[in-house]
Amino acid sequence: MTFAYPYVLLALALPILLIVFQWRHHAKPLALPFDHQDTDHAKWLARLLNLVNTLPALVLAVAVLLAAGPRRFERPKSEREMTNIQFCLDVSGSMMAQFGGSDRYEVAMDSLNEFLTYRKGDSFSLMVFGGHQLRWVPLTTDVSAFRSAPPFLRPDKLPPWFSGGTFIGKALKQSEKYLTTAEKGDRMIILLSDGESFDLYDGNDVKIAQSLKDNKITVYTVHIGGGAAPPEVSVISSITGGETFAAGDPAALKSVFLRIDEMQQAEMKRLTPDPVDYYQPFVITAISLSGIYLLTLFGLRYTPW
Repeated sequence: MTFAYPYVLLALALPILLIVFQWRHHAKPLALPFDHQDTDHAKWLARLLNLVNTLPALVLAVAVLLAAGPRRFERPKSEREMTNIQFCLDVSGSMMAQFGGSDRYEVAMDSLNEFLTYRKGDSFSLMVFGGHQLRWVPLTTDVSAFRSAPPFLRPDKLPPWFSGGTFIGKALKQSEKYLTTAEKGDRMIILLSDGESFDLYDGNDVKIAQSLKDNKITVYTVHIGGGAAPPEVSVISSITGGETFAAGDPAALKSVFLRIDEMQQAEMKRLTPDPVDYYQPFVITAISLSGIYLLTLFGLRYTPW
């Protein structure tokens, strides 16, 4: 237990002095019958009277404690650790290829939005890339912008200079830049693409992966469409502690997102308890002592009348 104003406790010297005076002061302004008796009964009665007369001083002591602002710490609680998740979505022209009953882009967007429902309390960001990169949604816990994004980011709606090409390396480095601004929480990139990227050749995949790892960013790669994922993106996922998945059909893509959610479970952190006011026991004590003293006035007095 602590006090908000500990310097007020110096005032406890006053009730302590009053109690000492009550028990050590032997002068009797009014002689009572038991003052002239040398019996055990008289001694106990004198002690009882002294004890009763210390009650006001005890009430004063409790009042000083209340003025000092008693506080105690709450029971420690746990809070869900936030994960900052950056989606890197390929919007190159090949993402318009048939994929189940729709195209790769549409299915990827639907699965992405479904994934958001699994991760309550996390922060999300969306970047689209092709020949260039664009962060469509900054890190936020409000996912409403994701719901309305699909019609605006379709590859067939974007300018040819933007959707032409697949520059995964540049997209990852730009995502790293944004994620490192997150001051708290884990960091994760979910890369969704259906192609290869020449800017990951000649060892660039390892360089990018090592930088991501140094910044504690885990990369999960989802290769959409047929075949296996390019080895370069698999290297990046492996070095950063993530994993690479191949989704050959829409059902597989949704299963991949479920798998990622299971692998990257949100951690719980223990919070430092905050001090809160703790007046109740002191108020109860003060009221009880005052009530007892009031009752003694009906039966224990210094004077015989």
